[in-house]
Parts: sequence; C-alpha cells; structure tokens
Amino acid sequence: MIEVLSLRTSKKLQLIDATSMMDSAVKKIFGAYDGAILCYVPHTTAAITINEAADPDVALDIDSFLRLHLPEGIRFRHLEGNSDAHIISTLIGSSVIVPVERGALRLGRWQGVFFVEADGPRVRNINLVKLTS
Repeated sequence: MIEVLSLRTSKKLQLIDATSMMDSAVKKIFGAYDGAILCYVPHTTAAITINEAADPDVALDIDSFLRLHLPEGIRFRHLEGNSDAHIISTLIGSSVIVPVERGALRLGRWQGVFFVEADGPRVRNINLVKLTS
C-alpha cells in the first residue's frame, strides 16, 4: 500500500516538519498495528530526513549551513541552474524508514521527520510505503 502526501513549499530552500502530517497518514495505514514505514521523496531536488524537531533553530541551522556551503550563483555544468538542489538531495537523501508502534511513528523523544525543499517553491509529494514482514 502506498499513500501519497502532497505539500506546497514556499521557498527555494526550506525544511518543513512533516511529522504530524505523516503520523495522521500512518494511523490510517496501520490502524493500531506495528510495523515500519518507508518515507520516500520521488524528486531529484528534494529530500527527507529525521532530526531534532523540539527546537526550530536546528532546522534554521541546517538551512544556514546548506546556504553557506552551496550559495546561489555557483556555476555548475547542469544547464537548468539547480545543481545545488541536486547536491542537497544527494547529501540528505531521498528516503527514511521509521518504525511504527500501535499505529504511530516511533521516533525518538526530540525527533521529527523533515521534508527538505531545495528547488522551490513547488508542490511536492512524500510517498509512504507500508513495510510488511
């Protein structure tokens, strides 16, 4: 079973805490059961990661680090002009697997799942795939 979540981004580079949106979908997919969910971003200029969600400054720090090390205006060979977004997607990754316990994401105390937009604004998807044994 694949559930597709859509979200609209508003900036070129943006970290969006998608935890509550995903948790609602996982409840629907799993009911009260345990398992794991594959969270996959089907885009070459976006990513998904797990990191601290308790302090919003962490996401801002990640954003600042990426902007510092991949500033706009760097000349790359890719003609579309969005190689920085492809690099961010490659560095962060396009998928995470999250345990599910009694129909809820089983994240660490401070963790959240972040969608990372690197070439926005756009409408994007997160595919949730129920993993079974």
